[in-house]
Amino acid sequence: MAFAANSASAASPAATPGAPVAPRRGRGAKRVLPGFGLTLGYTLFYLSIIVLIPLSALVFKTFTMTWPQFWEAVSSPRVMASYRLTFGASLIAALVNLVFGLLIAWVLVRYKFPGKKIVDALVDLPFALPTAVAGISLTALLAGNGWIGRYLEPLGIQLAFKPAGIVIALIFIGLPFVVRTVQPVLEDAEKELEEAATSLGATRLQIFVKVILPSITPALLTGFAMAFARAVGEYGSVIFIAGNMPMISEITPLIIIGKLEQYDYAGATAVAVVMLVISFVLLLIINALQAWQRRNAGAPA
Repeated sequence: MAFAANSASAASPAATPGAPVAPRRGRGAKRVLPGFGLTLGYTLFYLSIIVLIPLSALVFKTFTMTWPQFWEAVSSPRVMASYRLTFGASLIAALVNLVFGLLIAWVLVRYKFPGKKIVDALVDLPFALPTAVAGISLTALLAGNGWIGRYLEPLGIQLAFKPAGIVIALIFIGLPFVVRTVQPVLEDAEKELEEAATSLGATRLQIFVKVILPSITPALLTGFAMAFARAVGEYGSVIFIAGNMPMISEITPLIIIGKLEQYDYAGATAVAVVMLVISFVLLLIINALQAWQRRNAGAPA
């Protein structure tokens, strides 16, 4: 009996010299990052400081107003005109970037040409360029005495200090969001599917609509949402080219700045809350469309 016990202990992996020891998976197991509870707590704490607390202060400041005061602040004719201009110009700019951003991403991914790296770097220029510099540059180009405006104004086309100039500024600052969102998806696309569709007799338009477009639609919607959200809150590049004429070319962020300068903090926060709610609802709709597109893409035919 003693011999059998000694043999069993000698045959066990723990008693064998040089045998690998299985890692312990209990409380003694070490992770690269701390546990779920600590990391989740830090995440919520960080998001609260950066996002939730400022937004909560915005909402609580608005609660100091009565309902008639709130409604008067957010529905005056001047404010309503700024809503239409801000969201309308942002939507138009995002739609333009949706088309031309896809085209630029397609060219950068599918073709090789001299100066490609320079063109690729120029796409990121609106990210690095201060928005005030962008606004001054666009105004210098499109004003009546500018490099381009001097030739357009005799034809009756005035871009600077008009809503059209605001749309151009928003297109400029929103283009990189679409390009940089779609570009990696096009790079990872399976070209074998396109070749198979070509061998089956599909035209180029059919290949794009049936094969390529469904795979990049979620990325397009994401880029559209980011460009739209960026345009809604843009101030620096628009303030110089807009002209800031009430009821014509006055954007909502300028309304908020004006109320703050008049020490109407409650009125400024009321208008800001309306913009926050509308932007949040639009982003929820776009995210729902993305989820629907992913479900359809993953569903069996």
